[in-house]
Amino acid sequence: MNLGQQHKMVRSIRTKHLVAVVLLALLILASSPFKAGDAHALSQDMARTAEATPTEPADTIQSAVDFDHDLDAYVPKKNRYNFYFTYKTVHAWWDAVALGMEDAQRQYLEKGVTITYEYVAPEAASAKDQKRRLLAAAQGNYDVIGVDVADEAAISPVLDELVDSGAKVMTFSSSDAAAGCKRIAYVGNTHNYEDGVQLTEALCKKLGYKGKVAILVGSAGAPCHEDRAQGAKDTISKYGNMEIVATEYDMDSIDLAHDLTVEILKKNPDLDGIICCNMSNPVGAARAITEKKSDAVIVGMDHDREALRYLKDGVIYCLGVQDCYSIGFDTLQVAVKIADGNMPGELFPAKTNEVTTVIFQPDAAKMLEMLYGSAL
Repeated sequence: MNLGQQHKMVRSIRTKHLVAVVLLALLILASSPFKAGDAHALSQDMARTAEATPTEPADTIQSAVDFDHDLDAYVPKKNRYNFYFTYKTVHAWWDAVALGMEDAQRQYLEKGVTITYEYVAPEAASAKDQKRRLLAAAQGNYDVIGVDVADEAAISPVLDELVDSGAKVMTFSSSDAAAGCKRIAYVGNTHNYEDGVQLTEALCKKLGYKGKVAILVGSAGAPCHEDRAQGAKDTISKYGNMEIVATEYDMDSIDLAHDLTVEILKKNPDLDGIICCNMSNPVGAARAITEKKSDAVIVGMDHDREALRYLKDGVIYCLGVQDCYSIGFDTLQVAVKIADGNMPGELFPAKTNEVTTVIFQPDAAKMLEMLYGSAL
């Protein structure tokens, strides 16, 4: 079955559960940088968090990821657009965002509007690499340039430079530019700090508001990772019987997160908890905790299949799942409006807020079934 047939099948089903299973099958197959038309896998207001009870996991799960989208009533001014999107690093999280983009792309095509786009990133997060890509894109024939900011301080001035040169620039995904940046709009998670607070509050409550904890941040300078870590630090500081004994950067690497957790446990065998600020480090931390037979409680981010299995088994206590699909779908819609010369206002806001839902062990099996077709 080719991609067009897959999309047609997905559209005809129209039930969220089955749509999710079909789309996530593509996620499992995706493992390298992509362009428009490739198979990808897998977020609208402030973060919604809900600690599900064993009798209500389905309701929580269905609200976490919305696969049922239709284009709004806006009529594009052109019948062809070409976009450039770059993000932090090649990773399944951004593959999930891309699926939403592809659905919007297909729906536009059904209306007679052809959208092509580059969707590229380095193998490892690098502000230097991202700057190079953006400056090169500015020389290309793109209607809009979009970026998931790798480093707020380093990249925001580059975006200002592009806008001053006449480029139409937006940010998307998980990390916006610095306040005051000239980028036109942002679509994605606008509440990373609050997500860090929510996850850490859940951990503190679980630990009875006492104990030693560590923070695995992610990529140095990445706004989403840094903001979640700051939310965690500010929350811990409220409780006199809690202490942060280590803060480490794993660069969004499962293997590095594992190794850092092992080292933290060597120095702190009585560690009570770990706060994980990206999609990779809950997996690395859980592997280390299991390997070392530690009782440390893990809280973290997103929908990695292995992480969800650890959640189901009780190794991970809770995960903040972002609605990546909605992020991608809304990004493409906003890009079309920006390309047509529109500015934030009635058609789209300066910041499109997407959902994060905190899920717990009772939710894990249902989430695995919805996203991956099996609770195993």
